[in-house]
Amino acid sequence: MQTILIVEDDETIRRELAVLIERYGFAAKAADKFDDIVNWILSEKAHLVLLDINLPYFDGHHICREIRKNSNVPIIVVTSQSGETDELMSMNLGADDFVAKPYNTRILLARIQNVLRRAYGDPEESAEVTVRGLSLNLNNSSVSHGDGTRELTKNEVRILRLLMAHAGTIVSREKIMTELWQSDEFVDDNTLTVNINRLRKKLAEIGAAGFIGTKKGQGYMI
Repeated sequence: MQTILIVEDDETIRRELAVLIERYGFAAKAADKFDDIVNWILSEKAHLVLLDINLPYFDGHHICREIRKNSNVPIIVVTSQSGETDELMSMNLGADDFVAKPYNTRILLARIQNVLRRAYGDPEESAEVTVRGLSLNLNNSSVSHGDGTRELTKNEVRILRLLMAHAGTIVSREKIMTELWQSDEFVDDNTLTVNINRLRKKLAEIGAAGFIGTKKGQGYMI
């Protein structure tokens, strides 16, 4: 499981970010002291840092510069200072991305996933993909949640892998059908519906009912 550090002095925002991150299968650690923040970040050896600019003791620009002296950990600056100068300075100091507050949670999540993908590779290529406690094993075509495990068909694996790789965003029926066309069997709109229903039933059997949501007229998302 990938770990994301939250460096934000606003307790409400810090808590909201932690809930969002953990909901989508990441581990979240939040700083509540800032006097030795650079050493704390370096010692945690996390996969990504969400960094505010306005902080006690040292601002985010100083922290970003100091981290880059010792580590290439991905950094996304998340701040209410949304001017072009702040964004340019953040990127020049080594930040990998810049998100202005107030942010759209789906856009922030997409930015996090994109930065992690660039740094560590595509989760679709991993032998196991985990989102919100649900694990898809590509080696044996099985899905597990808690103590429950179910075997999946080739199409069910492809559907679930695609949805998990785009967790937090809507995946259209057309995109899923394009993925399923890679199989040997004929795929039409009804075939997709049947596969989705069977997959949902298997997920419900292992305690993950409601994991796949329907966005009417748009597609599906988890």
